[in-house]
Amino acid sequence: MATPSTPPLTAKTPGILRRTTAPAPGIVHLGFGNFHRAHQAVYTDKAVAAQGGDWGIIGVSSRSSRITDAMQEQDMLYTVVEISPEGSSFSVPRVHTDAFTAAHQPEKLREAIGAASTRIVSLTVTENGYTYSPATGSLNLTDPNVQHDLVHREAPRTSIGQMVRGLQERARTHSEPITILSCDNLADNGHHTQRLVREFASRLPAAEATETLAWIDTHVTFPSSMVDRIVPATTDHYRRLVAEHRGYRDLVPVPAEPFSMWIVEDNFIAGRPAWEVGGAVFSNEVAGYEQLKVRLLNGTHSLIAYLGALSGAATIPDSVTIPAIEAAARSVLREEYLPSVSVPSSVDVNAYEEQLFSRWRNSALGHRTSQVGSDGSVKLRQRIPLPALQMLDDGRVPQLLALTTAAYLSCIAPINGFRPGVHADAMEDPARKLLSRLANESRSGHELAHKVLAEHHLLGEELAERAEFTNRTGELIDVLHTHGPLAAIAEASGKAGPSLPNLQTPSLQTAQGTL
Repeated sequence: MATPSTPPLTAKTPGILRRTTAPAPGIVHLGFGNFHRAHQAVYTDKAVAAQGGDWGIIGVSSRSSRITDAMQEQDMLYTVVEISPEGSSFSVPRVHTDAFTAAHQPEKLREAIGAASTRIVSLTVTENGYTYSPATGSLNLTDPNVQHDLVHREAPRTSIGQMVRGLQERARTHSEPITILSCDNLADNGHHTQRLVREFASRLPAAEATETLAWIDTHVTFPSSMVDRIVPATTDHYRRLVAEHRGYRDLVPVPAEPFSMWIVEDNFIAGRPAWEVGGAVFSNEVAGYEQLKVRLLNGTHSLIAYLGALSGAATIPDSVTIPAIEAAARSVLREEYLPSVSVPSSVDVNAYEEQLFSRWRNSALGHRTSQVGSDGSVKLRQRIPLPALQMLDDGRVPQLLALTTAAYLSCIAPINGFRPGVHADAMEDPARKLLSRLANESRSGHELAHKVLAEHHLLGEELAERAEFTNRTGELIDVLHTHGPLAAIAEASGKAGPSLPNLQTPSLQTAQGTL
């Protein structure tokens, strides 16, 4: 941390320029974490600086007040620290107008979404924040918070419930249109969000449901978007870096890689900022960019994180320096994810792959394997099933997708006697308790994979019915637990994509000898 003598970051901090007035609020953002502050906020700040407009952002955290309290203390200012091996650069976005925590001020959130001046509600609440069932893709009506929100209008706890109650406030008070913009890693995230919002509204009392759904259908749009930037967690290292290089104390600086991408469907019923000024691309090929991001980037990233953690690697750069992990990552990207992607017309896949590995090697950024590997029970449901099913339908077992699943389960729910290491232990996952119970009841990888995939449908109902995928995942769990990640990589890579009738498991001694 900075020394007490370092002045705090405020509008009056020497050397920090700021407009005398902030833009009037036009956006309410749910999920006021590091990613939003390094991505959408930066694009919005550039848009307002270039073309003006009432597009100030009200940032809303769900439960934690750590960032909102710090932002209030710092006059809604913070530092974005772009990190690369060549050095660091610093910027201070000036677009936030207010910040608060929904759990502490639920009525303020309902009023903010309901305000006529609000024209966009955007979200970065992670896949888990949409309270849907990964197995079905529908709203999880068994979730206690969803059940609460359907009954308690005044203090909703879920992002879906908060949005619906805010939309009802708009319909009741002025009926101005509004756009809801998902910026999370969900396939077809605009339509996915729209479906969940309508499912929630449909579960309200009959007359209320009919009225709310009719209003949503005519007054709300749900564009899809693809967002991409590596944004690690804030640590004292970055606080010290800001203090040393900028001369002020920032409690919540945001580290980020230099690369940033935003692809957006231009479907904004109430207007939008000129985000293209900052480099956003408005496109009718958002689905293709989503597939690139969710599968080639995120899916491969997950494999790197889980294999790296099991190998003792603390960071993603550490992981990709292990030749076997890099080789496995390139193979899963090219051979198992890419065939399922509708590549946008302007994208050179080979260049895109090299760009990904260059970003993952950014040792100055140090993205932790424990952070990337967290919430896999929700994330992998977005990444693995469709490409796996496509390969299975073609008569091939997706070996490296099975390895991704096996490595995830080995990190989160190891069978008794196997210790995945401190980096796996640090991963957070909403399903860890359930999966750990299933692991404790299992005597082999086959039993664990069957319980998790076939019985509990971790990766969806369709893949649950494909015994060849479940069996291969179980076999690779056993290899990981008995012989380690390098042997498992050799086992999976040596059998990548064979015809189903010819599947033969090589001896573990041969697999180890390969490495």
